[in-house]
Amino acid sequence: MTRARLAALALACSLSAAAFAATDTDPWLWLEDIEGAKALAWVKAENAATDKLILNRPGFEQDRARAKAILDDDRQIADPGQVMGDTITNFWRDADHPRGIWRQSPLGAYLAGTPEWTTLIDVDALGKAEGQSWVWHGADCLAPTYTRCLVSLSPGGTDSDVVREWDRTTGRFVTDGFALPQAKSAVVWEDADTLLVATDYGEGSMTASGYPRIVKRWKRGTPLASAAVVAEGEASDVGINPIAIDDGKTRWILIARNKSFYTSDYSIRAADGAGFVPAPIPDTADLRDVIGGQAIIFLNQPADGFGEGSLVALSLADAAAGRPAKMAAVMAPTKAQAIEEVSATDNILWVKALDDVEGKLFALRRDPASGTWTQREVPLAANATVHLAGAIAKRDTIFATAETMLDPPTLYAVTDNAAPRVVQSLPAAFDAKGMTVEKRFATSKDGTKIPYFLVRKAGAKGPVPALIHAYGGFRAAQTPGYLTGQPYRAGPLGLFWVEDGNAYVLANIRGGGEYGPAWHQAALREKRQNSFDDLHAVAEDLVKTGISSKGRIAISGRSNGGVLVGAAMTQRPDLYGAVIAGSPLEDMKRYNKLLAGASWVAEYGNPDDPADWAFLSKYSPYQNVRKGVKYPPIFLYLSTKDDRVHPGHARKLAAKLQDYGNRVYYHEYLEGGHSVGADHAEDAVRAAMLHAFLQRELVERK
Repeated sequence: MTRARLAALALACSLSAAAFAATDTDPWLWLEDIEGAKALAWVKAENAATDKLILNRPGFEQDRARAKAILDDDRQIADPGQVMGDTITNFWRDADHPRGIWRQSPLGAYLAGTPEWTTLIDVDALGKAEGQSWVWHGADCLAPTYTRCLVSLSPGGTDSDVVREWDRTTGRFVTDGFALPQAKSAVVWEDADTLLVATDYGEGSMTASGYPRIVKRWKRGTPLASAAVVAEGEASDVGINPIAIDDGKTRWILIARNKSFYTSDYSIRAADGAGFVPAPIPDTADLRDVIGGQAIIFLNQPADGFGEGSLVALSLADAAAGRPAKMAAVMAPTKAQAIEEVSATDNILWVKALDDVEGKLFALRRDPASGTWTQREVPLAANATVHLAGAIAKRDTIFATAETMLDPPTLYAVTDNAAPRVVQSLPAAFDAKGMTVEKRFATSKDGTKIPYFLVRKAGAKGPVPALIHAYGGFRAAQTPGYLTGQPYRAGPLGLFWVEDGNAYVLANIRGGGEYGPAWHQAALREKRQNSFDDLHAVAEDLVKTGISSKGRIAISGRSNGGVLVGAAMTQRPDLYGAVIAGSPLEDMKRYNKLLAGASWVAEYGNPDDPADWAFLSKYSPYQNVRKGVKYPPIFLYLSTKDDRVHPGHARKLAAKLQDYGNRVYYHEYLEGGHSVGADHAEDAVRAAMLHAFLQRELVERK
């Protein structure tokens, strides 16, 4: 294809001027045209080529069917949703309801482990009736009556969705009720007849990152166009969003202006109701919850004498009235701990922390007279991953799950002064008697100890093929869950792999939140190489200890993890034998110009700044693929409907690797959004495909 033809195609695709200028140096730029005929023809050809290699392999259909049966199993935790008085909701997917049903049960029956479900919305039936491929994005019902709900539905699984008012008493969408067209919106109830809405209001109303920058107050019965502006950010911000938190009988209304991915200015509705006033929350901190009028704030950086990673509190009443609001200590983690999840009931603050990447649950109470907080550890399960799953505020009860890689999830209802009570405990989905889990530590290039979890058959003799999954970014800790869901978005791939006699590893590399803010900051921007070095160290530790060997280690990562495995692949093609990259970032030269990419500049740096490009260019996977180098085969999976990470990242990397003579497996779903997979059927196919890929490349090609 001539340069003139490439330029014409770029213009027809309405690419930016910067993209147009780049055609001379990037021959694959046309693959960024998401829905373009030529690009989609390429996608279909690549999908077909991968299907030909994988779908008819012996064992594929058995894997797919087993994966779907595991994912659709009725014996799954009915996760608690919103508690609405004496009623609790749940969103449920199974074989009969692939897109899911939103349902409710009397709270007492649910707590007794014998829920009595009534369907509220059947998403599959709704989609069929309306001719839409709806994917559930949640519902927010207004306390204290919980009669009216804001239901969010995404067409095909995109981050953008439509919002429609729904009446729980009639079971119908409200005629002439509140309704927002498809957009990346943030909307909350201010009261029964008023919404605070951040959405796409037309030209100039969105940030460079593609999120709203204006919040308006929308009154019932009036057109959205007449709604009054209550807060406004800058085009250079990431976005702005309204927040509503129920605290007993008080509903606190705040607005967060997200100046960058990691900095936000908070404002609170003034005590007299006349507008919003600044809230004295450090712009690097996160508002986690409210209890007894106290805002619970997580410090990502030291503030007012309190260390990073700590929880502090301040009076919202003082803030709303314009009075000084002094921060007070709530909880300070130990060096090995990281505070990860926080949830408030009427009188107890519940905190889930990591302790050397193992979950711990704490109950905290505040003395109203002194303002001091006391804490008590609540034992759940040893060496387990713990998650807060919901709360019954008036009963001071928290729902929490606990699981390990070999022990299925158990849902507990926990109160402060009683032993945790089992609400639902799942039976084993596989025989774990012949498997073991170990927590080990590798030593990275700079001497830092990097934890990782290793699963394999008991008594296994190495070296055997190994699969390492990691993430390493955005403060997101990777904690070990039941093997039927490992790695993330790959269904029971980890289970299949271990049953084969191989090793599965979850690596806790820097960039995540496993040890608090410092663990994240150690791989931020120009320090990104630390996360790659950590992954290399874990792989090399597997070799050194005889678990696996060079060239027989696969690495897996999604989204930000795509940068990780792409960089690792280009830096150490000798070490790795296969690569799995889901919804990946790969072109760090242009990432900030594609979809939501501009919002991540605080994480990676700005490639348009020569000083930042100096360090980004050293690892950007797309730019570092070289002719004449043999790279490990890669499986790229993604979705055309991903409106967060642009499909062009994976498309261009695949094309470049193939052009240089490397093996590429490619699978792009037309739906599913960033999560890739709108239902369990698609997830099951992906699990079977990835298993076949690993077998083909690590086992059969010894």
